[in-house]
Amino acid sequence: MGRPVGIKDVAGAAGVSVGTVSNVINRPESVTEETRRRVLSAIERLGYVRSESARQLRAGRSRILAVLVLDMANPFFVDVATGAERSARAAGLGVMLCNSAESPAEEATYLTLFSEQQVRGVLVTPADLSGRNLDAFRRHRIPFVLVDRIVPSADGCSVSVDDVSGGALAVRHLLRGGHRDIAYVSGPMRLAQCRNRREGALRAFEEAGLPPGALRQVEAARLDVAAGRDAGARLLGMDPRPGAVFCANDLLALGVLQTLYHAGVRVPEDIALVGYDDIEFAAAAAVPLTSVRQPAVQLGADAADLLIEETGDAAAAHRHRRIVLQPELVVRASTLARSRP
Repeated sequence: MGRPVGIKDVAGAAGVSVGTVSNVINRPESVTEETRRRVLSAIERLGYVRSESARQLRAGRSRILAVLVLDMANPFFVDVATGAERSARAAGLGVMLCNSAESPAEEATYLTLFSEQQVRGVLVTPADLSGRNLDAFRRHRIPFVLVDRIVPSADGCSVSVDDVSGGALAVRHLLRGGHRDIAYVSGPMRLAQCRNRREGALRAFEEAGLPPGALRQVEAARLDVAAGRDAGARLLGMDPRPGAVFCANDLLALGVLQTLYHAGVRVPEDIALVGYDDIEFAAAAAVPLTSVRQPAVQLGADAADLLIEETGDAAAAHRHRRIVLQPELVVRASTLARSRP
């Protein structure tokens, strides 16, 4: 392969100066029509593509936002990234999407890469909840916004969802349906989302005059379908079996549903089931899944808007904010048998 075509090559082919080529690219109104046509013809003939990285270096500002999510296999994070990309595109910016796979080590590697590339800013759902990775990244003076997970020690903007309210919505719905023997299938309880959703469930129990100990719990090792299948087997081994199950996310709930189906346990007739996130697969399940909807696309869009504001022309007036969005309950067939208005 030959060397890349440069602006000097275009200038030589068009018989003009490098400055004239630059004017054609950046300030075409300052060049005569005939010269502009000659330069554009040379650009097309040679296949010249201007170096965006060089342009950004001269301007002192990147046009790339980095988005670092926990798990691209989870449709929730796909929706978050979609929202971020829409806001970035509307602002004339591009997005670099990366996946930490819930690994603090991977997260640290990517944050180093973002520093080396001098991205405009980063939207990050932190894998390292201690904040150490973000502390190291902050030294590079690249702005970041926390998405979905909050690190108390991190000083910056954040966008999250009120998971306590979401957990309460799910369990109030089951209680209104006449259920009293309810189990909570959580992910790892080191995660604030899992703890907060349980706190919301307990709040609903308290409102109904039920003791906290009445909420049975199965803690899954992960927040995926395979962990949900394992949790489903543990639920089947309970004596007595719970009459209703609230899962910390939809992937867990879909795994539980698979296990119950293969065991001949009917949903919702034998066990009512509620998930969390309202991913696309929730409505498409064999038994459409009642779920607590998180506004994932809005989550990503709001986070990107905050980052664009912080890194834009009005950056001097920017003040860090923490936005908390509200979830909503979407009722489907997995809880309808015994529920009432």
